[in-house]
Amino acid sequence: MYDLVIRNGLVVSPAQGLSERRDVAIQAGRIAAVAKEIPPDAAWEVLDASGHLVTPGLIDIHVHVYPGVSHYGVPPDATCLARGVTTVCDAGSAGADTFDGLRRYVIDVSETRVVAFLNISAIGMVSPLDNELEDLRHASPERAIGVVERNRDVIQGIKARLSRRHVGRNDLEPLRLARRAAEAVGMPMMVHVGDTQSPLGAILAELRPGDLVTHCFHGRPHGVLDGDGKVLPEVADAARKGIVFDVGHGVGSFSFDVARKALAQGLVPATISSDLHYYNVNGPVFDLATTMSKFLLLGRPLEEVVAKTTVVPAGLLGLGDRLGAVREGFLADLAVFKLAEGEFEFEDSAKETVLGRQRLEPVAVIRRGRIYRSHLRLQRPIGRPF
Repeated sequence: MYDLVIRNGLVVSPAQGLSERRDVAIQAGRIAAVAKEIPPDAAWEVLDASGHLVTPGLIDIHVHVYPGVSHYGVPPDATCLARGVTTVCDAGSAGADTFDGLRRYVIDVSETRVVAFLNISAIGMVSPLDNELEDLRHASPERAIGVVERNRDVIQGIKARLSRRHVGRNDLEPLRLARRAAEAVGMPMMVHVGDTQSPLGAILAELRPGDLVTHCFHGRPHGVLDGDGKVLPEVADAARKGIVFDVGHGVGSFSFDVARKALAQGLVPATISSDLHYYNVNGPVFDLATTMSKFLLLGRPLEEVVAKTTVVPAGLLGLGDRLGAVREGFLADLAVFKLAEGEFEFEDSAKETVLGRQRLEPVAVIRRGRIYRSHLRLQRPIGRPF
């Protein structure tokens, strides 16, 4: 007997090029079978997903989920897992001096799977009154390296925010310190760009293949476009060399206008992330599904949008052997969505509002084989024995 069968859903799993009606069986926290027909009486419980999409559990590679310590922090289970995101990467909320708390009070106790990029600033993103890299005494590669070595199971890289307000007059020096730590531990960097002192080309010159540039479609100074709206040659070259461009919507880092122009010229982000935090969870971001819906509005295919929130980030986070696909043997982290049709308003970070005709709405979430939340009808064809 399977523990659970999800029946009649349109399974969208870009890792296998799958976009067809399938049943999915779960046993002992893993996907046991994916088939055109699995008898309902072969499972203790059945979830009817007729008329809905079934995807791998979403992976948001840029969030802030350290509430009570970071002023950006939101609780991951209520804001991410409940909305179809089974795995998140906290992008620099904690540094060397605050990471133990993130691990003890968030990572180790949340239903959401949480990994992290460690801030090169030892204090992390604690207060809006203290920008973490204005004082380079906070930026210690040696302390960062020590914390990474003790937490390699959950730390995935090093984070540095380079906007003027975060680094003051230090410009690119925090980036070079972050690179020293990242190279020492053999991990990538995630670099926050937008309104930097140096132009984007100078920042890209410091990066290596596999490093992430987040907020790639911001509308602030030193973005991916030149003054004529053309993608900078350095940006196109960096993408070809393997620099990872990530959306990182945020409260001030996503412009429909920039996205339209960049996409039209072939600059497609590798990953779609929300940069969900305290200041945007009630708009304009709301959740990762809303950010994904904005890319449907921009004309990107559903399968591509799902890939950039499942299989691609799974690979970047070293989880591609067990997450990011609806595949037999993989961990049973799944999400069920309604692709609603109608007229929906979407707002970017510059307060431009655009009408879209489709919206992804999460209706069920399965984490480690258990139903975390569902608005669908659950059947118990046999009933579990005592």
